[in-house]
Amino acid sequence: MNEPDQDEPEQESMQRNIRHTVGISALRRIGRIVAAEQRADAEQAAALRWMLRYGWIALAVGVLLFAYFAGVI
Repeated sequence: MNEPDQDEPEQESMQRNIRHTVGISALRRIGRIVAAEQRADAEQAAALRWMLRYGWIALAVGVLLFAYFAGVI
């Protein structure tokens, strides 16, 4: 049988390896969450830039159509 003194270092080493593996897994999971949030922020910023560039055109067309159907033009 194994002596308790010999099992202790193996058990500590195994626990250290398990903690290391769990830590790496958690960091990867957090990295995926952060990357997804950054992608969402980038998409939102792109949509906002598009609205600032071309939104005034859509607004002007909407106002002209409203004026046309209201009989102003």
